[in-house]
Amino acid sequence: MKKNDFIIIGAGVIGTMIARELSRYQVKVLLIEKENDVSCGATKGNSAIVHGGFDDKFGTLKSKLCRAGNLMYPKLNEELNFGYEKRGSLVLAFSQEEIDVLGELYENGVKNGVDDLEIIDADRIMEMEPYVSKKVMKALYCPSSGLTSPYEMAIALAENAISNGVELRLKSEVQAIEQAEGGFKVITNKGEFSSKYVINCAGVYSDKIAGMVGVDHFKITPRRGEYVLLNKGQGYLANNVLFQTPTKNGKGILVTRTYHGNLMLGPNAQEVGSKEDIGTTLEALDYIVDTARLSVPDFELKSTLTSFSGIRATSDKKDFIIEESKVKGFINVAGIESPGLTSSPAIGKYVIEIIKTMGVDLQENPDFNPYRKAIIVHKDKDFDGFIDAPSPDKNIICRCEKVTEAEIIDAIHRGIDIDSLDAIKRRTRAGMGLCQGQFCGPRVANIIAKEQDMKVEDVTPRGKGSSILPHREDRTFWKKLD
Repeated sequence: MKKNDFIIIGAGVIGTMIARELSRYQVKVLLIEKENDVSCGATKGNSAIVHGGFDDKFGTLKSKLCRAGNLMYPKLNEELNFGYEKRGSLVLAFSQEEIDVLGELYENGVKNGVDDLEIIDADRIMEMEPYVSKKVMKALYCPSSGLTSPYEMAIALAENAISNGVELRLKSEVQAIEQAEGGFKVITNKGEFSSKYVINCAGVYSDKIAGMVGVDHFKITPRRGEYVLLNKGQGYLANNVLFQTPTKNGKGILVTRTYHGNLMLGPNAQEVGSKEDIGTTLEALDYIVDTARLSVPDFELKSTLTSFSGIRATSDKKDFIIEESKVKGFINVAGIESPGLTSSPAIGKYVIEIIKTMGVDLQENPDFNPYRKAIIVHKDKDFDGFIDAPSPDKNIICRCEKVTEAEIIDAIHRGIDIDSLDAIKRRTRAGMGLCQGQFCGPRVANIIAKEQDMKVEDVTPRGKGSSILPHREDRTFWKKLD
């Protein structure tokens, strides 16, 4: 059995970030993921906001790592090309009570090191956001807030880590962890693996993984957030990320244009019994729509593409848990809910510092390459591709998002095994447009089958062994509700 220096459990944005950071050093790293692709947990179902860092309570680990992570995004995106844009955010206030909350957020943000905050009046808000409710009174403006594409980010991190020597094993669910001489034996459904150190990045399952080595001082409660995604024709309604004043349950219902130009509403926050319950409910979606209209009244629900949800790993510690546990060599990176995405670059660095304090001698990898090329090729109005063009870089497979055959082939051959339509969707956006894959789905399946030397009937929407597709309301439902 080959012995690794590090096994990382969980290939979301946190696990892939740490894997990439470790690939800077001369160590053997194995990244284990139970799903059939990276980024299949909370990473693919969240708000995709790069937060400014003003609202996390001063003195917490969240407050320390959020602002630090925010400032690292421009360089990270320059290296990995996953998609990031500094957009700015507004926390909207519609009453004197909410204006008082803005003052508290401002003061907390200053303590957290956020140096670009400003409380602005209604006239300036309407100049910046002409479609916001005219009832708005003031807003907290943070120019350094931004947007990203979380699943594309995790994919980019994983690809870069793999190119720098990290080994990735998908469809490998951890069943037990045993302490062994010189480290640990990690037992999965696909075999046993040995390592000197284990880093637990298992999201909502991080308490279960920790319990396998007798670490039980925290509990993870799954909290579901549901979203409504509208088409790009509605994206003009929000220039900045539009928050409502926060409550004890979260940052309220936001309205934002996504990195790729859609309009998104949500999320709510609901504790659920199952860590796999990523369905949506009529009651929650109705609440999200009604509450979002308090900020932006005039979006058209008939333009809705889909609804979705994600599960947050909420810990009973009310803060990130990032530490070497009482079991020497076992590191927990748990309870990484919002602002975990924003904090992720800083979390990666923080974990490296923990490893160094453990006495591990990390020697730099002289061959480390920080760069990764984008998969999606920007196409302007002069792009002359067409359906069934003879050249792969002109052959449009997804007409809604103008995804070419060449982009899909490129996505398949980047070191991560791909056998599902969703895997290509996350990498290229094929299937994310108005028809939601009805046109391009069979065409994408044929390309995957050809490139992977598999039967086309073995190419599934989400991959073999994946969970049952959760309920989603279709576009007919939204037209009736509008």
